[in-house]
Amino acid sequence: MASNAMSTQVVVVGAGQAGLAVAYYLRRFELTPGADFIVYDRGPSTGGAWQFRWNALKLGSAHRVHDLPGMAELGISFETADHARPAKEVVAEYYRRYEQHYGLEVHRPVEVASVFNRGADLVVAHSEGETATRILVNATGTWGSPFIPYYPGMREFRGRHVHTSGYVSAEEFAGQRVVVVGGGTSAIGFLLELEQSAAEIVWATRRPVDFRDEPELTLEGGVAAVAMQDAAARAGLALPSIVSGTGVPRTRRNVAGIERGILVERPMFTSIEADGVRFDDGTFFAADAIIWATGFRPELRHLAPLKLREKEGGLTVQSGAAWHDPRIFLAGYGPQASTIGANRAGRMIARQIMAQL
Repeated sequence: MASNAMSTQVVVVGAGQAGLAVAYYLRRFELTPGADFIVYDRGPSTGGAWQFRWNALKLGSAHRVHDLPGMAELGISFETADHARPAKEVVAEYYRRYEQHYGLEVHRPVEVASVFNRGADLVVAHSEGETATRILVNATGTWGSPFIPYYPGMREFRGRHVHTSGYVSAEEFAGQRVVVVGGGTSAIGFLLELEQSAAEIVWATRRPVDFRDEPELTLEGGVAAVAMQDAAARAGLALPSIVSGTGVPRTRRNVAGIERGILVERPMFTSIEADGVRFDDGTFFAADAIIWATGFRPELRHLAPLKLREKEGGLTVQSGAAWHDPRIFLAGYGPQASTIGANRAGRMIARQIMAQL
């Protein structure tokens, strides 16, 4: 639905897990979708960031996807979903049914360029025009802000640099020599897929991989990761990686990969050359591609006019609200980044919004 100028009470930017959870609770509080609140999403389809993930990624092979609040009413659950189908397909289908069932009227694809003040209102400038609002819920996640650390010689490399966000399938690396960088579940997934197609693989990590003896991510590991994220968000610091708090579980698949010699990491290379990477001990690995499974940063560029960022690199966020502007809520930021955290935050943020309206 095209528009030049609109006004509403609440704008939600992003229709992934966090944005949909907030929208669900706003509707429960009897706000009308499309009138009292508007959800904008830049994706061409439903599913949030999941719609962009690689085909081989299945449900259960990464961190769990928790059900959206109220999903049971539709008779669907990620617990009982088909784990043989690509996760991107399942999540997109379930989210589409969810949006339709609750009539959330998500506007897509809509690209939000900036958010700024105009008098007492916030103005959301986007690809369909402008929307004035009293409250903004930013639920943009991290997928649109991939992080690749700098290493000397990056520009001289004649092969391909591929970030997680641009990875499609192992087949495109058939017969190639590949460096995989990163110590989390995405890097491990790529290594295990590439084993069947790449000519040679080396795994480089900035710190030793913390393989935990639990066969899957435990509640304790999740609690520790959330606590680290929460502490950083409250202090306005740049957020730590999730894997630094959870570690990597010793699943049967991972243990088998270690035994086959595929999941054996090397310390990080020190420089990149035209035809490969050079390690600290002087050894050289000739490479056709470097896959950077080095994570993401929160996507917050469009909020720059509001000057919320601290000099320490992050935003100060407490109970989902920006410390410097209580009209701005950050759903899915820091401690809420997990799918279960996003659900809890949805209710908490919606309640705070209703208290302001």
